[in-house]
Amino acid sequence: MPITTPPAAPDLSGSALVRAPERPEPGYWAGCPGVRYEPDRDRFLLTYRERRPRATAGASGASGTAGASDGQDRGWRCAVAESRDGVEFRDLWSVERADLDSPSMERFALLPRDGGYLLHLSYVDPADRRWRIDALRADTPEAFDLATRTPVLTAAGTGTEGVKDPYLLQHDGGVQLFATVSRSRAFSAEERSRAHATADIHTTGLTVQPTALAASADGLRFTAPPGRDAEVLDVGPAGAWDAYESRITAVLPDGSGGWLALYDGSADASGNYEERCGLAASPDLRRWRRLTPDRPWLDVRYADVVAARGRWYLYYEQTRPDGAHELRVAVLDEFAGLRP
Repeated sequence: MPITTPPAAPDLSGSALVRAPERPEPGYWAGCPGVRYEPDRDRFLLTYRERRPRATAGASGASGTAGASDGQDRGWRCAVAESRDGVEFRDLWSVERADLDSPSMERFALLPRDGGYLLHLSYVDPADRRWRIDALRADTPEAFDLATRTPVLTAAGTGTEGVKDPYLLQHDGGVQLFATVSRSRAFSAEERSRAHATADIHTTGLTVQPTALAASADGLRFTAPPGRDAEVLDVGPAGAWDAYESRITAVLPDGSGGWLALYDGSADASGNYEERCGLAASPDLRRWRRLTPDRPWLDVRYADVVAARGRWYLYYEQTRPDGAHELRVAVLDEFAGLRP
């Protein structure tokens, strides 16, 4: 039976810093973690993102184009890193938004598979300024080549206003992809054009952001039910703390044949940069029920968790008193009532 009540939230007071922001100022972030542990190599692999504030009009490098040099700093760098202890990481591979001619990048997702590695990239498409997901495959994390990237999900292909923030789960011999889709409320063509001119419709309040699910045999070519049938975790009802966004960031077995998900939520567009973490349960990965409908479970965002060496390693992005965001890890004996 899936979990029916939310377990006690973990104590994060003993957590450790993994990545600090470039500067101790609002708009500078290190976060969007995704983590894997490879028992055969006894190492942790981490994907993370670095962000800078939006550049002001007329800033150096601004050209008014739709590509990377349009004065939009935002998500400027993403990396894959490795660690032996789960705390101190060294970069193996990285990409900057200019390499994709993109205004911004967000969460990446890494998955060891078939003796190699899959990497899903989340970035703003320079062609239509809507979020999309591409995939790379390589023998080692150091060998990813952007020239070989394969389109996975696009706004046009999903009938949405954007698709982003992938989470990959290996299941039943294939790959399940959870991703946030931007579903439009009723708005005019002029409003749509104005919203996408920002290259970040998530901040406009014109859409909501549920989680959708797509499946693949190889991790490169994905299929999903059409339209809203692909959505597996909808946003909460009007007035709820997660009424604007419900972004699944981690999925793990609950120990009883079901599944537990961590998800980011916000009540409205004003919380787009300060989401908080909730819990949901499912018997089959498609039907999810909120365990935290009334309040968040943790005051963090982009939480991911992995069992390693007999303990749980919970990675997350957290806002600091100075307004910057940092990436942290808490090493726990128990997580959500589960033993590793």
